[in-house]
Amino acid sequence: MSARNILVINCGSSSIKFALVNEALPDFALSGLAERLGSAEAQVHWQQGGSQQSLLLPGADHRAALAQVLPLVQAAAGGELHGIGHRVVHGGEHFTAACRLDNASLNAIRATAPLAPLHNPANLLGIEAAIKLFPSLTQVAVFDTAFHQTLPEHAYRYALPEHLYREHGVRRYGFHGTSHRFVSQRAAELAGLSFGDSSWLVAHLGNGCSTCAIEAGQSRDTSMGLTPLEGVVMGTRSGDVDPNLHSHLARTLGWSLEQIETLLNKDSGLLGLSGLSNDMRSLEKAREQGHAGATLAIEVFCYRLAKSLAAMSCALTRLDGLIFTGGIGENSPLIRSKTVAHLKLLNLALDPAANARTIRGVAGPIQAYGHPRVMVVPTNEERQIALDTLALLEA
Repeated sequence: MSARNILVINCGSSSIKFALVNEALPDFALSGLAERLGSAEAQVHWQQGGSQQSLLLPGADHRAALAQVLPLVQAAAGGELHGIGHRVVHGGEHFTAACRLDNASLNAIRATAPLAPLHNPANLLGIEAAIKLFPSLTQVAVFDTAFHQTLPEHAYRYALPEHLYREHGVRRYGFHGTSHRFVSQRAAELAGLSFGDSSWLVAHLGNGCSTCAIEAGQSRDTSMGLTPLEGVVMGTRSGDVDPNLHSHLARTLGWSLEQIETLLNKDSGLLGLSGLSNDMRSLEKAREQGHAGATLAIEVFCYRLAKSLAAMSCALTRLDGLIFTGGIGENSPLIRSKTVAHLKLLNLALDPAANARTIRGVAGPIQAYGHPRVMVVPTNEERQIALDTLALLEA
């Protein structure tokens, strides 16, 4: 059988990220982004081989953008497209693994929309558009939350009245599951360990950030909760704050719920602390120039990240390694060094030279000699979605 091609689609409210994954090739045959959909500035950008191209699509919606992308995908796949894998942010308790898309699964995703009102409806736009354009092709949903459905009840329940969980699904779900699963499997391979008999702490660090404890191939705890706002400091999200902050701001400043949600999701995190940027690269440069806000943002980010990793260790019976991944985790020796410096009780320490050279897609160990394993493992959520889609095709 020739190597199969899977189109991976990640839909936002006004964007579509896409990648054509060939199971035999390490790099994407085609990848791109349609953005500003629904506006006069709508456009699509794509990369194939060494070339980059763009096309203006004024007023295009998700279906119109996918209709433009389809010929590019078909040509790059040599006319052989075997399936489509869709990223879906929230699967609630209904989905514990990837699933084929049919009327029943679509209805279940719609029913879960109240848990992710910004994400699931956008994901559904892409799914529905793709089904209309590819009615005979197998299509699969892969959920950010599914990997974390192995959390024990004592890890996923909030200390709230029972009926809020039973009747309204208020519990911790976790996100970034596709990335946490991919990098922990890859780390086990690189370390020569069996994934099913290994234990990892993972720090997925990008504009969104989360930590995870993985043992015997299963997520046992994670930092994000009911929504992706819980947990560590992120690019523009606050992470954990006093739960009474909402009422404090409402009482003292007269703020509305919408204002507070905007503050916590879009105006906080690295951006809020620094008063400068949510981009770690910019903050590191500003720190070198003595910018106090950037320096504080980095210190808080690393300390809170280390606290979360230390807390995650409670879910493990041993530690085979700490994994850094995501744009910051893969490319910032400074953040890795500062974070590990707070974890002396876990006996973690880095080799400065190995840490400095492990950037820009390089994977490997960075721990100091004689200390527990610390690894940098580039994530590839698109490939994991493609692998899940292929597994369902074979099933």
